[in-house]
Amino acid sequence: MTGDSILEKIADLAREAGEAIMPFFNAENVITHTKNDDRRSQVSEADIAAEKIILAGLTQLTPHIPIVAEEEVAAGNSPDISGGRFWLVDPLDGTKEFLKKIPEFTVNIGLIEDGLPSLGVVYSPASNEMYAGQVGKGAWMEIGNNERKDICVRDFPEEGIVVALSRTYGQSTDVRRFLAKYDVTKQVDAGSSIKFCLIARGDADVYPRYGGSMEWDTAAAHAVLKAAGGAVKVINGGPELQYGKPDFLNSYFIAWGGSHS
Repeated sequence: MTGDSILEKIADLAREAGEAIMPFFNAENVITHTKNDDRRSQVSEADIAAEKIILAGLTQLTPHIPIVAEEEVAAGNSPDISGGRFWLVDPLDGTKEFLKKIPEFTVNIGLIEDGLPSLGVVYSPASNEMYAGQVGKGAWMEIGNNERKDICVRDFPEEGIVVALSRTYGQSTDVRRFLAKYDVTKQVDAGSSIKFCLIARGDADVYPRYGGSMEWDTAAAHAVLKAAGGAVKVINGGPELQYGKPDFLNSYFIAWGGSHS
């Protein structure tokens, strides 16, 4: 199966998972449970329904590639990824926004090869926005019924940068210290991995993350951004953010556009 073919099929799979999520989002109440993870995070029926669809689809498409999926790992089911090639799946990234009826949640499916993302799809069901990319082959987006278009990062504008920030972790002292180095003309607060996609499409320039995140939160969007010419690097000038750590916990990082350091 070629890269282009698999990317299209993963995009279809993300859309199918998104369609399963929306009835829960539109319902008056959604049943949630508290997971037994370090963050005591919430999981909803929508997470479980979407992950079931993605697991079945990936198993059929790529039966020999292990799948690391958020809810499976929370349940104690973590596959052997020592071969270096595996999927990272977050069936519903932005659960906090989802439960607050804020339409900024996404379906994230990313492929990791030798510690780095090589292919990824990010789908926003509420806005019907699809972002996809394969490293070395470029990235594209579709919004609603509009025609698909290629996307790429932009160079930092001379007049100042647009910064994308997390609604949860965006206003910390570390973030303010980091942004003090730049002329910031606009701040965009958003949930989920859409922040990476804003940079990938040239509508933002940097996303500093001084807060906890897991590998499945970022892998797909990291792939899209990298395919669009950007980078995601460990804070303080570190190397590219890597995947496949034993606890799947990310370091703090900076997602950069075209003028990344």
